[in-house]
Formats: sequence, structure tokens, C-alpha cells
Amino acid sequence: MTSLTVGDIVAERTVHLSRESLVRYAGASGDFNPIHYRDDVASAVGLPGVLAHGMLTMGLAVGTIESWVGDTGRILEYGVRFTKPVVVDPETGADVTIVAKVGAVDDETARIDLTVSFDETTVLVKAQVRVRLA
Repeated sequence: MTSLTVGDIVAERTVHLSRESLVRYAGASGDFNPIHYRDDVASAVGLPGVLAHGMLTMGLAVGTIESWVGDTGRILEYGVRFTKPVVVDPETGADVTIVAKVGAVDDETARIDLTVSFDETTVLVKAQVRVRLA
């Protein structure tokens, strides 16, 4: 890795989610909670619509740094706090944007702060990944 400075953007991307994406993730994860694929159930429990799985959103966020970090075994720690759901429209889906920026760096590790947003709203806060530099 090249030298890092606090504030450097190391990776960014936008991922489009569709209802099909949610069904595929449900099959892979085993999370078949109907709030992730049925509008009627989501509405009945007071949600604004079908939601992307929290772990899917979290995985997309950390996956953004995969090519930058090279060896994912260098990821030492990862945590987030969920603030808003990602609502996946049946027709247009949802675009999740992730920006990975250096938040802190020392001789051995870096803290990468992830800004994760949907519909111009931050959906994860304190999304931070600690990586080993060498």
C-alpha cells in the first residue's frame, strides 16, 4: 500500500440493488424474513417498503475496500451502526453509494471510515474498518 494520509479516499462505488438481489441474498444467507421481499408484510409492520438485509448492506460497504486492501485477511476489525433502512423499490430498486476514506493511520494499521448512503441519506454511521498495513 502507498503512504496514507487522513482524508484520502481509497475506494468508492455505487451498487444497484433490485428485488432479485434481495431474493438471491436471502437464498445465500438463509434470511427469509418476508420484510425483505413482500410489500404487504413490510407495510403491515410499519416499514416504508421492502428493505435490503442489514448484513447485505454491511457486506457491500466493507466489500468496497476489497481491491484496495488486496488481502482481506488484513481486515482486523469492522463495525457499523444502522441508522436508516435501504428501501428497495419494486420497479427502480435502490442505489447504495459507499465512499471509503482514511480516518486515522499509524505505523501498523489504518482506520477506514465508510460513508454509506441511499437516497441521499446516510444509512450506516460509525462504519469503520481497521486494517493491517503490512
